[in-house]
Amino acid sequence: MPPDNDVSKDAFHAAVARTKELTRRPDNAALLRLYALYKQASEGDAQGPRPGAMDFVARAKWDAWAALATMTSEQAMHEYITLVESLKASQARD
Repeated sequence: MPPDNDVSKDAFHAAVARTKELTRRPDNAALLRLYALYKQASEGDAQGPRPGAMDFVARAKWDAWAALATMTSEQAMHEYITLVESLKASQARD
């Protein structure tokens, strides 16, 4: 489904709040995706220098964010909301 051009910032912030309601911690891939989508929606394209190779976590987060460079803020908000809904639904089924 293509993203709506008028994804509400309120809906995005509500989805951010819903992540705290998850009963289990998402896997690392989902966490990286949530982080990257949040940063892209909030700040736009990745900024600053890429973290050094020895800072594994920071580098993985920055790389995940940088991979979204062509995504608009609205698209990132939409995908973030969709991912949170998917995680909640998956946990509800378990």
